[in-house]
Amino acid sequence: MASLPSDDDQARFARVVLPHLADAYALARWLTGDRADAEDVVQEACLRAFRAIGSFAGVNARAWLLTIVRHAAYTWLGKNRSASLLMVEDLEAVEQKQARAGAALEGAPETPEAALIAKADAVRLETAIAELPLPFRETLVLRDVQGLDYREIAEVTQVPIGTVMSRLARVRRRLIASIATDEPKDRS
Repeated sequence: MASLPSDDDQARFARVVLPHLADAYALARWLTGDRADAEDVVQEACLRAFRAIGSFAGVNARAWLLTIVRHAAYTWLGKNRSASLLMVEDLEAVEQKQARAGAALEGAPETPEAALIAKADAVRLETAIAELPLPFRETLVLRDVQGLDYREIAEVTQVPIGTVMSRLARVRRRLIASIATDEPKDRS
């Protein structure tokens, strides 16, 4: 027979987990590629976190929860999706390219055409990220979307910091190459 959660556990869960639910959902969304699936993953992760709240060491609540979300996502993906992984590489170069293009138009008012191009570019970038192999996608999302440092990413993904750095470099190069080959032909 399972024991009822204590008021201390409920309060600790509220303090440790609830402030990071948006980050948990964002990671699950990137890993699963679907809103409803991400909600399922976050729900499972919250159940796991609640059951394990007594073992939380109090160091980094966000990294602790994202680790649980990652494990829940992999469990969910293993049960519900085929194991196809993709890989990509350099978000900084994409940002620099977009910044240069944006600087050329900085003084001009935004036209409907420019807004449409910007939206199309954002969709292409999101699609390219979604097509990355899962280990690379999660590393990129944890760094560039969630803002975790290398040490935190290594903790969440349970790989050495060198692997995190290598994955980021590789994924960013591949992402740049992917977007460059997908460049629309007529942008004049």
